[in-house]
Amino acid sequence: MADRLTPARATVAMRRRGLSVATMLAATAALMPSALMPSPAGAAPKQAASEATAPRHAGEPIMAIVSIKSQQVTLFDAEGWIMRAPVSTGTKGRETPAGVFALVEKKEDHRSNMYDDAWMPHMQRITWNGIALHGGPLPGYAASHGCVRMPFDFAERLFDKTRLGMRVIISPIDAAPVDFSHPALFVPKAEALAAVPARAETLSREADEAARAADEAKKAAAKAPREAAALTASLRKLERLKARADADLAAIDKAIAAAKTDEARAQAEEKKQKAAAKAEELATQLDAARGDTKAKLDAIAGAKEAAKMAAARKTETAKAATEAKLALEPVQVYISRATQTLYVRRATRKPWPDGGEVFDATIEVPVKIRNPDQPIGTHVFTAMAQHDKGLRWSAVTIDTGDNAKSALDRITIPQDLIDRIAPTALPRSSIIVSDEPLSTETNYRTEFVAVLSNQPQGGFITRKPTPVAPMESDTWADNGWGNGWGNGGWDNRGWGNDNGFFQRDPAPRQRRGGAAGQNSYRGEQGWW
Repeated sequence: MADRLTPARATVAMRRRGLSVATMLAATAALMPSALMPSPAGAAPKQAASEATAPRHAGEPIMAIVSIKSQQVTLFDAEGWIMRAPVSTGTKGRETPAGVFALVEKKEDHRSNMYDDAWMPHMQRITWNGIALHGGPLPGYAASHGCVRMPFDFAERLFDKTRLGMRVIISPIDAAPVDFSHPALFVPKAEALAAVPARAETLSREADEAARAADEAKKAAAKAPREAAALTASLRKLERLKARADADLAAIDKAIAAAKTDEARAQAEEKKQKAAAKAEELATQLDAARGDTKAKLDAIAGAKEAAKMAAARKTETAKAATEAKLALEPVQVYISRATQTLYVRRATRKPWPDGGEVFDATIEVPVKIRNPDQPIGTHVFTAMAQHDKGLRWSAVTIDTGDNAKSALDRITIPQDLIDRIAPTALPRSSIIVSDEPLSTETNYRTEFVAVLSNQPQGGFITRKPTPVAPMESDTWADNGWGNGWGNGGWDNRGWGNDNGFFQRDPAPRQRRGGAAGQNSYRGEQGWW
């Protein structure tokens, strides 16, 4: 069998041998299959930039913005851009979907299960159906099957800087965050934020204590059936012995009445005395056993009830501890004009066995949008950092409609919801406003996923939607994580059609669990 040297492997090999970037790109292009190398004449847009790093100390990346127009990715921290590089997005028919995403999985050495075991080093997944950022060959134009290819060195450096949940915006146009303020944006309370860590620690300790108490009560209650059965068996044995003694005594009385001689009568009387004494002794034992058994059975019933109460306390404290932990995470809000609904979630930082982390989905509530039949655009408002007045926000607009301010002006968020969320809003919190409904890719292992229906999505719709895994009652679902999933809550079948492609619909849609417009707070978690 011929040795198959993929372009990605060849590029890395040449890089390790110290060849120049130009030499590597030329050699890599020569190695690429023609199916992945559309001719430059039919492959717009062109790449217009090279790698660059901001001349300052860089903080943790808050968002990455991929421009399909310029074939460029730019990373931003709280102070501005920190890294940028050329990319290669999806070719015609396999276009990279424009929209709003977040990192859901990272694998340093990943191979595609869709494209001939293709190597995708430093893969950072943004959908579970196969869209990701990763290192790969860059021919100078859009050439992937839907992923975002980045220079190998850049992908490696970026991999070490990001964390799951980081916002990834794929824009059809050039876009960048701009400073933004608006009354609708959350303003946290310093005293509320300061109290969160201590509260989380206290509730976590209480949850641990309640769990131990519940386990001990459960063990005690587990002995109850055996003890009850033993007590009942002992009591029934005494009852049978007492009944037999009473029967013997009655038989002797009949013998006395039937006696023909004084001697026979005397013998019967002697037997009666012994039988009466035995019956009396058994009666005493039976009365004592009945009292003792009742007391013990009452204690057993109490142990069972205590176990139930301890289990309820365990659930209650685990839920409270979960809510407190969630309050340590940035809050994410999505407002859809298509469904006229507001959704809220926070990352749990709890790993899922098959990869990624669990995202908590707690609220789904109707919102009022003025002129709901008019486009509102797609806008991402992000809390970049704290300052003396609360949070400093930015705005990124990637779709036509109203400008960012006008979009927020049209939305009326319930005040009680703002009062609950705002006090503990943290940097990296966001509010996304969009004409789009949530994508089918939004599920318990993703942050919000939305794709622009007026842009090509070939690389997205050719992939099957992510299947919803069954809830594991003995893992996170039983401990308050993901309340609502698998029990009438969200799943990835709740929005749009089967292929993940959405048409804009200005009318409210029917939601699972209630009609559109119905006040429906999903789940009962209250991390605020």
